Amino acid sequence: MAKLLHPKATAVWLVDNTTISFKQIADFVGMHELEVQGIADGDVAGGVKGFDPIANNQLTQKEIDAAQDNPLYKLMIKTNSAAAGEEKRRGPRYTPLSKRQDRPNSILWLVKFHPELSDGQIAKLVGTTKPTIQSIRERTHWNIANMQPIDPVALGLCKQTELDAAVQKAAAKKAAEGEVMSDDERRKLVSTEQSLGMDTEPKIPTAIEGLETFTLGGSMDVVDDEQDDEDDDDKIVDADSFFNLPAGGGDDDEDDDDQPRL
Repeated sequence: MAKLLHPKATAVWLVDNTTISFKQIADFVGMHELEVQGIADGDVAGGVKGFDPIANNQLTQKEIDAAQDNPLYKLMIKTNSAAAGEEKRRGPRYTPLSKRQDRPNSILWLVKFHPELSDGQIAKLVGTTKPTIQSIRERTHWNIANMQPIDPVALGLCKQTELDAAVQKAAAKKAAEGEVMSDDERRKLVSTEQSLGMDTEPKIPTAIEGLETFTLGGSMDVVDDEQDDEDDDDKIVDADSFFNLPAGGGDDDEDDDDQPRL
């Protein structure tokens, strides 16, 4: 529904120039009936100049005549087809000056944890430009070395519902294109409430052959440690045997000593 311009000034004009009841004027301008009566008595809106709703394309003379003839008739504001959808006008999101320095950190967070989001979606969420997003994606931003990924919801740059809606839209678009999503991507594409309620899935290696039947709770054969110790003892060679001389070696030395020297 279109909004009335200058409701109090319009009420002043209707009180001064028509015989419409206070109740009808109050319903039309969004004021209390006693306020309109105070305008007629001069106690309210003193010094306010009347605003002509006919000249400003908010009412027609036919509408005023119908209200004057029937005290139960409700005035309807004249719609302006040129202004239809004006409240939904698209434009860059306004970011307060105190939070603009944190905007690159939020972009880095979105690029890192939600790479499926398009540049247009990120620009709409945090109120930035596509060249800035592209520079952060390619890590060519002038301050990339000092940037830290921070959740834009925590920074107050966007609402959680807006982020969830963008993520769901990215999921629908990816599914429509027929692209296969990994488990990690699918987990990111669900809303925050759904992701928090998910059960933690065990990460089992899938790239190594021979581990298809690998279980964490399976029983293992117990090896007899005592038998292994005995086998190891049999294999160990006595260190003194390395220093024993061969058999007969000592006798040869003694025979040499018994022979007279010339």
